[in-house]
Amino acid sequence: MMAFYSDVYVLPLPEGHKFPITKYRLVRDGLVANGIVQPSELYLSEPVSPEVVKLAHAPHYVDAVLHGTVDRMIMRRIGFPWTSELVIRSFTIVGGAIASAEEALESGFAGNLAGGTHHALYDAGEGFCVFNDLAVVVRYLFSQKLVGRVAVIDLDVHQGNGTAAILGGRDDVYLFSMHGAKNYPFRKVPSTVDIDLADNTSDDEYLGILERELPKIVAWKPDIVLFQAGVDPLREDTLGRLALSMEGLARRDEMVFCACKQHGIPVSVAMGGGYAKPVHLTVQAHIQTYRVLRHIYG
Repeated sequence: MMAFYSDVYVLPLPEGHKFPITKYRLVRDGLVANGIVQPSELYLSEPVSPEVVKLAHAPHYVDAVLHGTVDRMIMRRIGFPWTSELVIRSFTIVGGAIASAEEALESGFAGNLAGGTHHALYDAGEGFCVFNDLAVVVRYLFSQKLVGRVAVIDLDVHQGNGTAAILGGRDDVYLFSMHGAKNYPFRKVPSTVDIDLADNTSDDEYLGILERELPKIVAWKPDIVLFQAGVDPLREDTLGRLALSMEGLARRDEMVFCACKQHGIPVSVAMGGGYAKPVHLTVQAHIQTYRVLRHIYG
C-alpha cells in the first residue's frame, strides 16, 4: 500500500479554532502504530505547481491564494486565515491526491491522508476547502491522457457542491454523492446522481441505498474511482446529523472497495470530513477505512 502524507497537512490554527486539524497527524501515527501502514509505505506528498491547480481553478483565484490577496469574504467562507503555511498545505494536498491517483492506476489502490476538499469552487474556496483536489485530479488525469472515464464516489455527509460545479455535465465523469439533505451546503449543485438523506438515517437504510447504487457506477466502467471517504456520517459527528455506527461505516467502505476490486477498477482514497467529539472517534473511523482497505486488498 502507498499512503501519501506530509507534516504540512497539520496547519497551525488560532487557539480554539473549530476545525480538528490534529486528526491528520493522529491518523498517520495510528495507522503506523496499528501496523495497517508500514513506515516504508508512507510517501511524502509534494506541492503541485500552480499551473496544475489552474486546470480546475480560475487563474486569478490561484494567484490570489499564492500572494495572499484573496477577497476577505472568500477567506471567511473558507474558514481558515490566510498564512504562508496554508498556501503550502493547499498545494501539497493536491500533490498528494495526484500522486495517490497515479499510484492507484499502477497498483490498483492508494490513498492520500488528507484531501476530499469537495466544496472549493472554480474561483473561490469555502467550507475548509481552498482547492478542490478531486476536480484537479480529474482534470490532470484527462490532460495526461491517463484515463478516459472517472467516477467520484463522495460519501462525505456534505454534498460535493464544488466538484459538481467544476465537473458537472461531462459525459466522461460520473459524480455520485450521498449526503444529508438538510446539511451544508444549503444550495446543492447537481451531481450525476445525488442521494439526499434525512436526518438520523441509520446503517440499514444507508447501506441499502449504497448497495443499490454501486452496481450502476461500476457498470459504467470507469478507469478509476476517486473515493471521498468522509467519516462525518458517524452518529457522534457534531456536523453530521446522520446516525451511522462505526460498524456501518466499516461496511460502507468494504462495499466500495469490494465493488472496485471485483471489477478491476483502481481506487484512490481521499480522507474527507470528520468532526466527532472527542476527536479520537473521527481518528478511529479514518483508521478503520484503511484497515478495511488493507483487508480487502491484502
